[in-house]
Amino acid sequence: MKSVPFIPDNAPFSSQQRLWLNGFLAGLFASASADQAEAPAAAKPAVPLTILFGSQTGTAEGLARRIAKQSGARGCQPRVIDAATHASVDWKSETNLLVVTSTYGDGDMPDNAQEFWDWLQTDAASVLSHLNYAVLALGDTNYSEFCAAGKKIDERLAQIGAKRIHDRTDCDVDYEAPANAWIDGVFGKLVSHATPAEDAKDITAETLRPLQASGGVYSKTNPFSARLITNRKLTGEGSGKETRHFEISLEGSGLNYESGDALGVYPSNCPALVDDLLRALGCDGEEAVAIPNGGELSLRKALTDCFDITKPGAELLQKVAEKNAMIRELLAPERKADLKKWLWGREVIDLLHEISEARFAPAEFVTLLKKMAPRLYSISSSPKAHAGQVHLTVGIVRHDSHGRARKGVCSTFLAERVDEQTMVPVFIQTSHGFRLPVNGDTPIIMIGPGTGIAPFRGFLHERLATEAKGKNWLFFGEQREACDFYYREELEQMLADGHLTRLSTAFSRDQSEKIYVQNRMLENAAELWAWLQEGAHFYVCGDASRMAKDVDAALHTIAETAGGLSKEAVVQFVQQLKSEKRYQRDVY
Repeated sequence: MKSVPFIPDNAPFSSQQRLWLNGFLAGLFASASADQAEAPAAAKPAVPLTILFGSQTGTAEGLARRIAKQSGARGCQPRVIDAATHASVDWKSETNLLVVTSTYGDGDMPDNAQEFWDWLQTDAASVLSHLNYAVLALGDTNYSEFCAAGKKIDERLAQIGAKRIHDRTDCDVDYEAPANAWIDGVFGKLVSHATPAEDAKDITAETLRPLQASGGVYSKTNPFSARLITNRKLTGEGSGKETRHFEISLEGSGLNYESGDALGVYPSNCPALVDDLLRALGCDGEEAVAIPNGGELSLRKALTDCFDITKPGAELLQKVAEKNAMIRELLAPERKADLKKWLWGREVIDLLHEISEARFAPAEFVTLLKKMAPRLYSISSSPKAHAGQVHLTVGIVRHDSHGRARKGVCSTFLAERVDEQTMVPVFIQTSHGFRLPVNGDTPIIMIGPGTGIAPFRGFLHERLATEAKGKNWLFFGEQREACDFYYREELEQMLADGHLTRLSTAFSRDQSEKIYVQNRMLENAAELWAWLQEGAHFYVCGDASRMAKDVDAALHTIAETAGGLSKEAVVQFVQQLKSEKRYQRDVY
């Protein structure tokens, strides 16, 4: 096809000028045409996505935020919301909902998700019926009500008519692999029509790693090999418990933490228990077996470092049930309580000793065990007061059951098996929901019986180092004052110096009638209420199943009696404390 010149022959230019101009304009036109031909089609609109989290210690929140980061690279327009703020959401305008929630205690909702759950059970929640949704549940199979919070939310959303776009996944403490699979499945359904970013695959690998501490390269999947520098017994002669203070050096790690965070510790199993297992299996320990992260180790080394060899997991029980009628009957859904009772105090070694059919080759046996999970301990120090160190307050678990002496895996690892040559693999677990007030003038009330004192020791050291002027009130309880008063000298010195404004103790066995921290709260109801009216933040750390519930009940009673509120107003008051982050709990 003959091209038409841009500059006609009769234009007032010389022939040389016309030739140059026609060539220039032809090139310009060709370039523009090529750009137009290569221009991509209009980008498809981003898929709106709401990610709601229910989180007690920060794990679910951190995971929700990483999912949001990944979803942006997969064609979504995400926003992350705290379950406690659900009432501020215009649910009618939402289309896609992902719920990431943990469970705490005996099947309870995380504190920030309780109000959302209460609302979800009302008729008003029908406003969610048009949503597409999926639930990722985080839990711990060591608890009987595994992932109960996520299960309840998932079932309720389906009940009110919302469309489940992907089956719920229930994650154990080692959640990365199943969470990855869930996310891939969800986005396969949610944004199959969207064009993922070119680097979406790289972002997937990056954002689903456990959160790393700021400034460090060490994490849950790459723990730092730390050195234990102090191992001191806190309990005295005559105590029925053994509680120890540990100091661990973080020098050279680049790991940073804040008061309120937790330390994850990967322990090794007791060598004597490993020997017992090897004898029960009829093995010498040199057999090669596969390990969870790939590769092979000797059976002895794998049982020592890679697997949980104490509590029998579901896979092992199911395998034994294939050959044993008693276990098979106990695994029936209606026998749940009976199974729990039978398993109490029993470990893997007991199954091998008591069930003649429980015989396994080494390679099969390790596939039936759970991967060794890290243990999380509330940090009892402040980085501002103890630079380069992290302190722990740990109850050492020892007891007898079914004719055998039992040991807590990690507590006795720290207490007995770590020496100058043994390194302690650790990482920082950030706790987004357990923090001191930003304003140092704000008063704080801390309820920390037993080892629940741990984060509050850190809080007190932090407030001392920063010269915070706010009042500090600690409630501490244990069995006997003479032998169970942890950090007594420190606390009494802080009290004498005026840094600790009030110290209320409850030693349950020093008198005929048992007295607990909740009793001391009620005895000081008027003053405690006055502190709350001044804006005090209220913190609880310790046992979730009993203590935390009793403390919560006492708080409600104080608001009703000292505050003069009706029962309905009390509920609203406590919910307001939680929504304002003035009522925070680190419970387990």
